[in-house]
Amino acid sequence: MFEKTLSDLVSGIRSSRRNTALYISQNIAEIKTELQSPDFFVKSNALQKLTFLQMMGYTMSWAAFSAVEVMSSPRFAHKRIGYLAACQGLDPDNSPVVLLTTNLLKKELRGATVGGSGEGMYNAG
Repeated sequence: MFEKTLSDLVSGIRSSRRNTALYISQNIAEIKTELQSPDFFVKSNALQKLTFLQMMGYTMSWAAFSAVEVMSSPRFAHKRIGYLAACQGLDPDNSPVVLLTTNLLKKELRGATVGGSGEGMYNAG
């Protein structure tokens, strides 16, 4: 599957001035298929793009569980993207995965590795 990077998305939005809404809706459809991939690299790339689109005003509440999945990745770079997406995109009042996020954060803080504990403390503050 060919996936666009975040910089491809940004340059595509800038170049499609007349049909920006159409371009973004096509990319959201691609992001939805990328989030169903079992590969954490593809999922984290999709969450990066979705987090950018959330900053532009589009909702990402439908991808809450994907953010938690990426947060549970063993790679630090993926965890960081997942935590960022969770901080920006999850609604603490309406999201059904807040309890999962809380338990995952507790697990990270109790972790044996310094990187995992540091990531948990960084995102708790």
